[in-house]
Amino acid sequence: MLIGIVGKPSTGKSTFFKACTLADVAIASYPFTTIKPNRAVGFVRVECVDKDFSKQCNPRMGFCINHNRFVPVELLDVAGLVPGAHEGKGLGNQFLDDLRQADVLVHIVDASGGTNEKGENVPTLSYDPCNDIKFLENELDMWIVELIRKGWNKFVRQQLVEKLELHKAIARQLSGLGVTEEIAEEILQGFSSDIKNWSNGNLLNFATAIRKKTKPIIIAANKIDVPGSDRNIENMKKNFLDYRIIPCSADFELALREAAKLNLIKYVPGDGKFDIVGDLSEKQRLALEHIQKSVLDKFGSTGVQDVLNIAVFELLNYIAVFPGGLNNLVDSQGRVLPDCFLMKNGSTALDFAFKLHTDFGKNFIRAIDVKKRLTVGKEYLLKHRDVIEIIANK
Repeated sequence: MLIGIVGKPSTGKSTFFKACTLADVAIASYPFTTIKPNRAVGFVRVECVDKDFSKQCNPRMGFCINHNRFVPVELLDVAGLVPGAHEGKGLGNQFLDDLRQADVLVHIVDASGGTNEKGENVPTLSYDPCNDIKFLENELDMWIVELIRKGWNKFVRQQLVEKLELHKAIARQLSGLGVTEEIAEEILQGFSSDIKNWSNGNLLNFATAIRKKTKPIIIAANKIDVPGSDRNIENMKKNFLDYRIIPCSADFELALREAAKLNLIKYVPGDGKFDIVGDLSEKQRLALEHIQKSVLDKFGSTGVQDVLNIAVFELLNYIAVFPGGLNNLVDSQGRVLPDCFLMKNGSTALDFAFKLHTDFGKNFIRAIDVKKRLTVGKEYLLKHRDVIEIIANK
């Protein structure tokens, strides 16, 4: 799974990425700070199952704070996007090529209206962020249109002469976007099969359908710490009913995580409060009070952790599943519940067995729902926060 962090320059995209990962990335208020894509590990937050067993887990990957398990996911911060990217403007070609592999997109939008369509600072907070949502949709749609057009004559020939079904031809051409034969067939049901007479409008609508299916988008309405952003967020929510639009402050989240890293505060990412535990200067104390009052008290959190969780568990429809033994939750190294895996909702016990090891899947006998202490078969549908033991032939 790969989460793409996208948006025009200077919206706080790299700050959001660093807040999620604490990776060492360049942050500056000018276009194209990110030239080469940054990749790093972020984390989704899951209520840990260790408390169900009155234990404290020891994660092999990720970490756990106050029974909140943070499970690693990979993030990709790509070059800032500007209008005309699909035509090669700005760093458009690189941006779009980097984006092919992403499973879900987090679109960072400057909710304050302080940066124009090119990512340049404007003297007043007068820019309408709704334009950014529209322009990203358009750039992605036109990019997909161009990918389709490159093989359009081949599509027509294969269907009319070689008798290859259209959905199979399209899946071949767009496999790099994650388009499978099943996805192509599903989308084509809403379109005429007479493709040789498709208009440009038909082609664009088809590209839009592919984009929605293969590149779901969540809007991170950033810079809520800037006065005036509330109005723009409400306007975005009113005009884009199909999107999850999450108010967030990447700056404040980064400040909190760095303060926690220095043991100045205790902070669980996603929480709406923190505890001061270190010696602070007056300036630091005032800054933290401002974060608490202006964002945490008002919105419940900085929104950054919410964005990642919604992207993974709602847009991509994943669940978290823990491997564990009915009589032993500890691995050979003495770690309690060391692993947590993200699985597609609808996965079975057999799928989980293969996830753990190919041999477990091939030699599957049964599984055990450890919480309920029940034996289940290979067709058992996994649930979020299940603890599953796999029994297999050696």
